[in-house]
Order: sequence, then structure tokens, then C-alpha cells
Amino acid sequence: MKKRILTILLIASISITTTYGQHKANKGPKMPVPVMTKELSKLYYEILKQDSLLFAAFNNCDTIEYRKHFTADLEFYHDKGGLHYLDEEILITKTDCDRNAHFRRELLKNTLEVHKLGNYGALEIGVHRIYHTNKGEPEHISGDFKFIHVWKNENGVWKISRIISYDHTKVNNN
Repeated sequence: MKKRILTILLIASISITTTYGQHKANKGPKMPVPVMTKELSKLYYEILKQDSLLFAAFNNCDTIEYRKHFTADLEFYHDKGGLHYLDEEILITKTDCDRNAHFRRELLKNTLEVHKLGNYGALEIGVHRIYHTNKGEPEHISGDFKFIHVWKNENGVWKISRIISYDHTKVNNN
């Protein structure tokens, strides 16, 4: 009888600890899992494709193709560098590539969120890993950083009109 009571107490203790531990670890309200409608699924894969094309150009230092993925009135907000515009973004990219101090971007696909923005376009939110190469040195990870892209769809042509790049707390470019 004593063993049975001890077993019940042990099970109850584990149950309470597990429940308390989960409650403590999951502070805040539970977020509902978004329902992936056919329309949203199509938009998700379209933005994923556009993101891939944009950064293929960036990673290959093709500033002519890279520029095509932005609206003329691009605003790029960076938590360290402030606000800059299209011509500055292209110049920064070209300058880095010309001096062989190159950045390569890789989307962390499991972080990607895509949301419809009415008839305007889409909002892309995620985390990307940036790799950095200094002249004559091997490539290394600069860090994982957060981003928000506002994509504008004009007659089936997708371009980014706004970028917010943030959470650059630990940058390793050396």
C-alpha cells in the first residue's frame, strides 16, 4: 500500500512540475496558428520566389538585376545605419563587391512569414543569416538578423518599396 501511495505521489509530482514548467515557459497568450488558405499559400510561394531572385542578384554582386527588385522610392531603414534610399543601397552593395568585402544573404526559411496587404502587395517578415568575406579571408557568419520587406505588386511585377532591417545587436564583420 505504501508503494502504491508513493507511486501516486510521484506521478502527481511529475504532472504538477511538468504543467508548471510549461506554464512558466509559455508566458503570454497562445498565438493561433494561421490558416494557410489557397490564396495565402500562393502568395507565400510567390514572395519566397521573389526573395530568392532578389538575393541571388545580391549574392552575385549583380547590382543591375538587384536594382530591378526595388521601387524608385525605396526607403531602407536600418537599426545601425538609419534611413537610406535606392541609389545609396545600390552604391553600398557595389562598393562592397568592388573592394572584395562581400556580404552573402541566406533566408532562414523556417522563420518566413508572408501577409497580404490588401490590393497593395505583401508583407514579408523573417530572419536571414548574413555571411561576410573580407578581402583575402574566408567567408564567415556575420550574424542572424531580422527583416521586414513591404512588397508592392504592380500589374504582376513585384518590387520592394520599404525595408526594415533590425536586431543587429551582435555583428561579426571582422
